[in-house]
Amino acid sequence: MGKRYLVDSNILIEFAGGLLPENISTLLSDIIDQDFNVSFINKIEVLGHNTADEAWINFINQASVITIDDDIIEQTIQIRKSHKIKIPDAIVAATAIINDLILLTRNTGDFKSVKNLRTENPWLWANS
Repeated sequence: MGKRYLVDSNILIEFAGGLLPENISTLLSDIIDQDFNVSFINKIEVLGHNTADEAWINFINQASVITIDDDIIEQTIQIRKSHKIKIPDAIVAATAIINDLILLTRNTGDFKSVKNLRTENPWLWANS
């Protein structure tokens, strides 16, 4: 089995909006077709915008949405105690850690100090 990912809101928006370079979009499309995981907080963030239409809803509904549980809550608390990080970002990080997922995000710098969190920025795939 290959890498498993949790896809952050910024990547979801760029992918669905056709804002990614074609080569990155193709690679990301393969990931989304195989194992498309999002945190419940990402679903709220993406669908909470006024621009979220039926196409967006259908797109997000293809994802496996990981809901909050006691393990994620405890991990979020630990992250918040040791890092200056926004609560939604702490929840996303905790979700990735607890579920052994790589967080796909354009904002890797926001998460760089979170221990045991693996991140990848698809925008850098073109250079690797």
